[in-house]
Amino acid sequence: MTLAHVDEALEKGVRLEAVCERLGVAPRTIQRWRKPATVEDRRCGPHTRPANRLSEVERRRILAVANSEEFRDASPKQIVPRLADRGEYVASEASFYRVLREAGQLVHRGHAKAPTSRPRAEHTTTAPNQVWSWYITYLKGPVRGTFLYLYMAVEIFSQRIMAWDSRCMRRSPLRTPRSSSAAAGRTPVAPRGWCCTRTTEAR
Repeated sequence: MTLAHVDEALEKGVRLEAVCERLGVAPRTIQRWRKPATVEDRRCGPHTRPANRLSEVERRRILAVANSEEFRDASPKQIVPRLADRGEYVASEASFYRVLREAGQLVHRGHAKAPTSRPRAEHTTTAPNQVWSWYITYLKGPVRGTFLYLYMAVEIFSQRIMAWDSRCMRRSPLRTPRSSSAAAGRTPVAPRGWCCTRTTEAR
């Protein structure tokens, strides 16, 4: 459909560059679209192997060194310097990385357990007083250049501020804030399963 519009514009005397600029594509893209899928790819690539290509024996030696008891937990950037300190050279650091990557052994190396992705905890609310969240923001202090930390506990469903407190130092949100309605003699009741869902800091 796009090529039909391009052809129609060209028949009316519009330059290809102007059409491509209007469509937001390059002229080379239009030429590629016109190329049949059966046309032979005539791009010239390397026809000979590089002279410094690693032999199969050298690749096996790299894997043997990397998987040895001494270096099985080390990365190539650690293996090569250790070998150099002993006056040994097996391959460059880049070659170690390339060979290990092709062998599928570069994903995780070391005693530590491989990282696993875990879904973030999500909290939903369908009625008031089910989920509370807490926020931290800054307030100007009594002295220029100083700030106070303002803590607020917000009920997610109604976005009502249930409690607040101000401190000179940061404290655990589970120990603060105090009730904003304490002056009226009312104490807010936290929902069952009280949890801190997020922290927001803003000036």
